[in-house]
Amino acid sequence: MYYLLIYHTVENYVEKRAPFRPEHLDYSNAALARGELVMGGALGDPPDAALLVFRADTPSVAEEFARNDPYVKAGLIKDWTVRPWTVVIGG
Repeated sequence: MYYLLIYHTVENYVEKRAPFRPEHLDYSNAALARGELVMGGALGDPPDAALLVFRADTPSVAEEFARNDPYVKAGLIKDWTVRPWTVVIGG
């Protein structure tokens, strides 16, 4: 099953994330290496949200990721939601 982790970012997120970016990328790459995170990235124009795709048996994997993400802990994410995603084509 796939799950989308949807982040809504704070104003001036791109500028504010710089000090936390290396830790966030290390954290994300570890989830990728474990096979939990499939892909992720920020939306642009405006950069007010980000999407991360997880493959797991339950949404708790994505929820736990969000709770411990350096961006969330630093207050760069206003709110986040995990939604199940039924992939029909691809994947």
